[in-house]
Amino acid sequence: MCYTVSLLPYTEGLHGKWMFSEIRAVFTRRYLLQNTALEVFMANRTSVMFNFPDQATVKKVVYSLPRVGVGTSYGLPQARRISLATPRQLFKSSNMTQRWQRREISNFEYLMFLNTIAGRTYNDLNQYPVFPWVLTNYDSEELDLTLPANFRDLSKPIGALNPKRAAFFTERYESWEDDQTPPCHYNTHYSTAATTLHWLVRIVSKISPAATLPLIIVLCAKSPNYDYTVCKNGNVSVPQELIPEFYYLPEMFVNSNGYHLGMREDRTMICDVDLPAWAKKPEDFVRINRMATEAQIQSFGQTPSQLLIEPHPPRSSAMHLCFLPQSPLMFKDQMQQDVIMVLKFPSNSPVTHVAANTLPHLTIPAVVTVTCSRLFAVNRWHNTVGLRGAPGYSLEQAHHLPIEMDSLVANNTGSNKRQITDLVDQSIQITTHCFVVTADNRYILVCGFWDKSFRVYSSETGKLTQIVFGHWDVVTCLARSESYIGGDCYIVSGSRDATLLLWYWSGRHHIIGDNPNNSDYPAPRAVLTGHDQEVVCVSVCAELGLVISGAKEGPCLVHTITGDLLRALEGPEHYLCPRLISVSSEGHCIIYYERGRFCNFSINGKLLAQMEVNDSTRAILLSSDGHNLVTGGDNGVVEVWQACDFKQLYIYPGCDAGIRAMDLSHDQRTLITGMASGSIVAFNIDFNRWHYEHQNRY
Repeated sequence: MCYTVSLLPYTEGLHGKWMFSEIRAVFTRRYLLQNTALEVFMANRTSVMFNFPDQATVKKVVYSLPRVGVGTSYGLPQARRISLATPRQLFKSSNMTQRWQRREISNFEYLMFLNTIAGRTYNDLNQYPVFPWVLTNYDSEELDLTLPANFRDLSKPIGALNPKRAAFFTERYESWEDDQTPPCHYNTHYSTAATTLHWLVRIVSKISPAATLPLIIVLCAKSPNYDYTVCKNGNVSVPQELIPEFYYLPEMFVNSNGYHLGMREDRTMICDVDLPAWAKKPEDFVRINRMATEAQIQSFGQTPSQLLIEPHPPRSSAMHLCFLPQSPLMFKDQMQQDVIMVLKFPSNSPVTHVAANTLPHLTIPAVVTVTCSRLFAVNRWHNTVGLRGAPGYSLEQAHHLPIEMDSLVANNTGSNKRQITDLVDQSIQITTHCFVVTADNRYILVCGFWDKSFRVYSSETGKLTQIVFGHWDVVTCLARSESYIGGDCYIVSGSRDATLLLWYWSGRHHIIGDNPNNSDYPAPRAVLTGHDQEVVCVSVCAELGLVISGAKEGPCLVHTITGDLLRALEGPEHYLCPRLISVSSEGHCIIYYERGRFCNFSINGKLLAQMEVNDSTRAILLSSDGHNLVTGGDNGVVEVWQACDFKQLYIYPGCDAGIRAMDLSHDQRTLITGMASGSIVAFNIDFNRWHYEHQNRY
């Protein structure tokens, strides 16, 4: 939805509705073909679009808003001039194409980036994000993603896939006679409000209320059934592409609202979308389409603002990245050697928490570890693994192991700066949930104290910097969201009082809360209720704006970051005691229950997969793209699974001690596990190769 704003009250209106500290990105936008709009993205992942009287007003508003640029995701300065830059300037200046070429981001992420900087937005149905048709085979029982014939020719626009139709449009363009209108191949754009609503007709309740009236028109004018032959033969009068939801929202194919969508020619009622034979359920259809985007797409058509006037550069193949040169000393036989290094701490206390904040731009890239005895270590990370094969990489760098033990711990010279001595409640079991490390490695948050607080400690000095109260009983678990500008993030605390509190961590002030003058009494952003027992595990995803939590017994609950209870995730029979939760930004929630039981839920509550393993799992994590699940437990075995269906991708040789915690380096190529023996182990990770081998096997 776009709000039209008059000249005078715009700043007051913005101030009244949001705190300026919540603004994360500001983009200039076109509205009704005029460059008079702004889209403001907030910390809770919502965005609002405003239309102003003229471009001068737009510039005034930008200079009245926080200096956030277009956010931190695209490698661009956080400057107001960036918010005012043209789409082509944003494209040329960002690092996203290079990241895409190096396969650091997925095709989906890259396409969303192109849509966003080109001016496409969920707030304007006439400029809705557009995604390409990719597959052409909608008839086979099984779909082979290694066959080129199953893919669309992406060098051609949708209207040129059929040679006869392409010739027709070309002839019309070349014989154009209307002097009042510039010549064009197609009378309609490949994305319109009508086609967008056509795709989304079955989930109208989730569409903006402003869409209700045009939706009725669409329902009357268009068939609500989907025509897969569009991409198969290109024989269409309206050359329409797809929307992003085709690649992440299986609910759009299900008529869960029970709408009357008309009848087919055979007099049967139209209800759910008829899926191709190779998709047994909507989740299969979305997952396979997502894989085919990932497998094939190499070029891009024009969006409302043209980004490219030259060919788009190609992407490196996945298998090329699997075989980048390795250090001859550390990786003599990379394909067989799984373990990079083992680091043994002097204390012998089980390593119960691992946080790998290893981005090169950090002042201290490190793997922070915390033991059961609450001795922490800031172990410096050397980016040798991430640099393999990169420009400037040298053998001198390769001689170093990636993790260097904290010298204060190794030499036992300053353990007082690394020991958390404040008393915890005697009934608390120290687990990985008791700790959170900030994204810059500078602070450690700890819970479990007898006074019902959780506390913030400096990782440099070990000193207590803040005590946070809010619960009526002992705080039992903590979780951190991904970070925003300057290290800002959400912190969630769960308690024996059966509630959760959502807090805001200020990376600028290094405190819970926005006001450094009131750090003794910060207020939570939201109170999350619904459990009737002690909360034992929680995960928060700022990208989705959701908190998923589990109590000692009963279903896990899904809340918004504003505190609304959305739904309960009901597991199968005997799946009663959740202990670990991991959520992907794509909307999949992995829950581990006692006795080796796993479930994969969509955030809309649908059970997608389940499995049982012969291990007492202590740590789980999802890869950054959400496709891979890594697990470890008392058996000392790290296993890698395909998250969507729990198919095993890889199993490492067993360790001589149980696994208590784990994390992945930022480049997703090193796994660090905390062991019950007081060690950490660094493993090589190769998700690309395992998926490639898995596809070849099946």
